[in-house]
Amino acid sequence: MTGEAAPIDPWLLAKLVCPVTRTPLRWDAARAALVSDAAGLAFPVRDGVPVLLVREAVAIA
Repeated sequence: MTGEAAPIDPWLLAKLVCPVTRTPLRWDAARAALVSDAAGLAFPVRDGVPVLLVREAVAIA
């Protein structure tokens, strides 16, 4: 994890997985998003709620 703490309960964050690869997600404070390194996607968090829809994800390099 980088920078500031995730705006999501740590217990929930530990349970969340990428909807594409089923691998764990990590909080990226710089992007303010949950990142799937395996899929190369960043999922937004809106008002403390993770939006794990592929159509809402942003591809990362």
